[in-house]
Amino acid sequence: MGYKVPTFQDRAALAAEAKKKALERLKAQPKLDPAELAKRQEARLAREAEEEAKRQAKRDAIAREKAEKAAAAEAERLRLEEEKAKAEAERKAKAPPTAAELKALRDARYAARKARSLGR
Repeated sequence: MGYKVPTFQDRAALAAEAKKKALERLKAQPKLDPAELAKRQEARLAREAEEEAKRQAKRDAIAREKAEKAAAAEAERLRLEEEKAKAEAERKAKAPPTAAELKALRDARYAARKARSLGR
């Protein structure tokens, strides 16, 4: 005749039947022997321990790298402080120019400017 639309009861019965068949298939599978299960668990634990060792090694390498960067930054900071202190000491040690020296510098700038303007 034509296509019959399945009712809710039909769909529920089909689902229950499929569920029952799947459960029977699962129960029909052979059980694993305890020795095989123990071997699998031992292999899994060994694999997990190896992965944890790798992760720990990576964390240690990152921490070591951070410590090296911090030490390098501290050394650079100390070097810059030392340079700054040395430059400050040199600046303080150097006597300010006398009036005669300032006049000589000013005269030299004036002469250079005059020479440039006359050379045009």
